[in-house]
Amino acid sequence: MTFLYILKIVFAVLTIITGLYSLVKPKDIKGFTGLVVDGSRGITEIRSIMGGVFIALGALPLILGDDTAYFVLGATYLVIGAIRLVSMLVDKSVERSNLISLAAEVVFGSILVI
Repeated sequence: MTFLYILKIVFAVLTIITGLYSLVKPKDIKGFTGLVVDGSRGITEIRSIMGGVFIALGALPLILGDDTAYFVLGATYLVIGAIRLVSMLVDKSVERSNLISLAAEVVFGSILVI
């Protein structure tokens, strides 16, 4: 098992952890995302989208053990990063937390698509 493959596994696990955190503690993601949950509808949205999607995206490469699944996870991170960058410029939200998220998305995505 190569170091690169180990990194891919670690990134998939971190993706699952992000999803689990959103699923279990949807009201506490404000510090992580800047989102404020206002009501049960918002909680359901965070649990299902941020929780469910990230859990599935992280788990499928581990379950399938397939390079294509890791590629899809990486491509997803790169698209999220690209959209975040445009949004940061358009919405004038260039701030530390967005820069950290962008860096993580670029690093995770770049390694996962290899």
